[in-house]
Amino acid sequence: MTEMSPVAGSGRRRAAESSRSRRKPLERPAPLRQVVTDEIADMIITGELQPGEHLVEQELAAQLGVSRQPVREALQRLHSEGWVDLRPGLGAFVHTPTAEEADQLLAARTLLEAESARLAAANATAPLVEQLWELQSVGEAAVAEDDEAGMVAANAALHTQIMTMSGNKVLSELIALVDSRVRWYYRPIARSRGREAWDEHRELIEVIAGGNAKKAGELMRRHTERTRKTYHTRAAELEQSPEPRVEKGA
Repeated sequence: MTEMSPVAGSGRRRAAESSRSRRKPLERPAPLRQVVTDEIADMIITGELQPGEHLVEQELAAQLGVSRQPVREALQRLHSEGWVDLRPGLGAFVHTPTAEEADQLLAARTLLEAESARLAAANATAPLVEQLWELQSVGEAAVAEDDEAGMVAANAALHTQIMTMSGNKVLSELIALVDSRVRWYYRPIARSRGREAWDEHRELIEVIAGGNAKKAGELMRRHTERTRKTYHTRAAELEQSPEPRVEKGA
């Protein structure tokens, strides 16, 4: 084999370095825009901004203590993600989920979380199960105090812990994609599900702790399906007797 001379090797390295140096510099991230996007999304998820509500850039900018530019950019981003509707000549409005959208997302969630629970049971350890019980206590306390926000947060945290216990990174990433929207859909029915949901959680934790993977998957499937049915029941009730809603800035 012919060895490359030091001079030739040096020349090739310089050529490669020269080629690399001609690449365009990477764009720096825009943290403020992302912070504003996340904040407005959270306001939608928590119900501070209601479905159908008119989003006025100037009002949001004043509320968040920023200029209108990052708010405008955030609304464009939220529109692309399905949180906001942009209506020509009218402005931006919080998206109102359709029954079909909710059904498709909650059905996908059932499949993902059932598998997550099955794997969690197979991988269960005493310390991990103890964390589930701690989250269960937080959720039960929120129910006792009729704390809607606390119920939603505790429910999301418990399901996230089960997802983490699954040990499947791809599955966790897929569930994370629908998590914020699930929290949005769950908030209006958190009280309706109330104690029943947390009784189901308790049974599920006991099965996971026992390592029964098949039963854990079945229980999670039934649990998430009940949530989906409750959502549709609540949506039907609101459709028959819609609550009055004031559109800010309209």
